[in-house]
Amino acid sequence: MTGTSLRVGLVGYGLAGSVFHAPLIAATEGLVLDTVVTSNPERQEQARAGFPDVRISASADELWPRAGELDLIVVASPNRTHVPIATAALDAGLPVVIDKPIAGTAAEARGLAALAEERGLLLSVFQNRRWDNDFLTLRKLLAEGALGDVRRFESRFERWRPEPKGGWRESGDPAEIGGLLYDLGSHVVDQALVLFGPAASVYAEADVRRAGAQTDDDTFIALTHVSGVRSHLYVSATTAQLGPRFRVLGSGAGYVKYGLDPQEAALREGLRPGPGWGQEPESLWGRIGAGESPLTGGGTPVPTVPGDYLEYYTAIARALREGGPGPVTAHEAAAALDVLEAARRSAREGVVVAL
Repeated sequence: MTGTSLRVGLVGYGLAGSVFHAPLIAATEGLVLDTVVTSNPERQEQARAGFPDVRISASADELWPRAGELDLIVVASPNRTHVPIATAALDAGLPVVIDKPIAGTAAEARGLAALAEERGLLLSVFQNRRWDNDFLTLRKLLAEGALGDVRRFESRFERWRPEPKGGWRESGDPAEIGGLLYDLGSHVVDQALVLFGPAASVYAEADVRRAGAQTDDDTFIALTHVSGVRSHLYVSATTAQLGPRFRVLGSGAGYVKYGLDPQEAALREGLRPGPGWGQEPESLWGRIGAGESPLTGGGTPVPTVPGDYLEYYTAIARALREGGPGPVTAHEAAAALDVLEAARRSAREGVVVAL
């Protein structure tokens, strides 16, 4: 594909569609937000206000008869709809981006991958946290060998939400694929696998802590990687005092980083990628050292690499024009789902699950 901008149909205009996908698509050179699919009148008006030239459809089924007018479908609708909508898009001959998790099971993810490969179409999963500032910084440190041999990786995605918000993400219906294990857990597991390779075994604890909550809201996952690294991953909505986002312990040094990448907050405020995007103040930089506490000023500050969610869609546009698998393949997402399924079994049965 060359020449004019690639036309994107965005299915879903809730949190994922309105805060993340629509602004990033619109800001990406070579992409244009052509159509937003939502049946909610308020969200339809919100989409028109933000993107005056966008077309509105009430159902994804309205897209398939005019598949020739589109170049990419982005699925940002509730988790239970990911597989059927992506299947319909691929059957219509359209490349697809799916928000995480791609599906409820690894088998479904691999089925979508097989269909995309059969049709010769791009299929990618939106794992924006690979472009978080702390993750990019840690990858740089690992590439430089700054920590020595990493032995333990601690990752926390914690929040303090003592009252459930409701909605499908907190539904106890298994069909909704809700709960923190599949929501924030999709991020921390993907990051651990990217950094330290496949997991050999999984242990997990998943609890329902809040009154009225229907699904897990306080979950811990322990991975033993084939490489020997151990990852301890925490996702919680019940954390009254937040721990470090990363604590990485190596044979030569450790790296500790507090705070969450600023891009989500900026997008929620209506800001868009531009000069200074993804940067954070020096006061939030992580620290590297050995035998010292970063809380008392120990260690050496490490400049944080600016976060760059826009790079995901830039890579998508490049893959569509030039060929190639694009960022975050369905097979990578399936490997993460192998871990999530094992974690769910481990938490339910109280066992370590070998992969």
